[in-house]
Amino acid sequence: MIRKLILIIFGLIVAVLAFATGSKASDRGFADAIPLLGSLTKGEKIPVDSTVVDSDEIDETVIVGGDTVSIIIPQNNYGRYNRGLYNYLFIPKGQWSFGLMASYGQFSTDDVQLLSVIKDLDFNIKAYSLQPSITYFFRNNQSIGLKFIYVRRNLDLPSMGVDFSDDMNFNLKDISYYEQSYSTSVSYRNYVGLGRDRRFGVFNDVDLSFGSGSSRFKRYYAGELRDTRTNSMTAALNFSPGVCVFIMDYVSFNVSFGVFGIKVHHEKQQTNGVEEGTRFTSGANFKFNIFNINFGMAVFI
Repeated sequence: MIRKLILIIFGLIVAVLAFATGSKASDRGFADAIPLLGSLTKGEKIPVDSTVVDSDEIDETVIVGGDTVSIIIPQNNYGRYNRGLYNYLFIPKGQWSFGLMASYGQFSTDDVQLLSVIKDLDFNIKAYSLQPSITYFFRNNQSIGLKFIYVRRNLDLPSMGVDFSDDMNFNLKDISYYEQSYSTSVSYRNYVGLGRDRRFGVFNDVDLSFGSGSSRFKRYYAGELRDTRTNSMTAALNFSPGVCVFIMDYVSFNVSFGVFGIKVHHEKQQTNGVEEGTRFTSGANFKFNIFNINFGMAVFI
C-alpha cells in the first residue's frame, strides 16, 4: 500500500515538472499529449456572443530586461469556444522571489468558571510557525520554488474541574502537550494576470512536501505520571489556489486556500519508555478548509 501511494505521488510530481520545464520542441502543450483535448484545441473557435471583438491589447508589448515581450501570453484554448479571456503578463521570466509567512497565537485563562459545569479552569496555549521560501520564474507567469516550514505548539492545563451532578464530576490537573514539526516542500505555481496593469492575479499552487515531527503528552493517570512521546513522518501533495496583489512595485501580498490534497502519515508511539505501537494512515480530501488559509508577503528581484 505504501509503495503504491509513493509511486502515485512520484508520478504526479514528475508529470507536473515535465510539463512545466518542457523544451521548445515539446512546447506543443499538454493538450496535444491527449488526443481528445488536442482535437478540441485545433477546432474552429466559436465566439460565445457578439461582445467578443478584436482588441489592440493583443499587439501591445513591454520591455522586460532588455527584451520586448507581449503583455498577452500565448496559450492554447482548451475547447471550441473563444470566450475573449487572456492571460496577461503578471511576473516575467527570470525573476527571483523571496517570501516569508509567519504566525503567532496565544490564549490563556486563570480561574475561569463557565456556568456551573466547569470550574477553576486554568488554560494556556501558544502556537507559532515560520515559512521562508525562495522561488524562480523559469517562464512568464510560471515558477518553481522551495519552502521550509517550522511549526511549534505548547498547551498547558494546570487545573480544570467538571461538575455535572453529585454523581458525575471529576478534576483534571498538571496536563501538558508539546508538538513541533519540520518540513520541506517543492512547489510549482502558475499565475494568471487579471489586467494589463499587472497588479492583480490569481494562481494555482502544486506542492509536494516531506516532513517529520515529534510530540510529548504528559498527564497523571491513577496517581502515576504517564509520559507519551510520538515521532511521525508525513508526505503530502497539495493543490492550493490563491490571489496575489502587488502593494508596491516589487512587494506582493498573497492569500492561498487549501482545497485538495493527498497525505501519507506514519507515527510511532512510546509511553514511559515502553513502545506501544505504530500507525500508518493515508487519505485524500477535496473541501474548503478554513483552518488551511495562508497569508504571506513576497519580495521580487
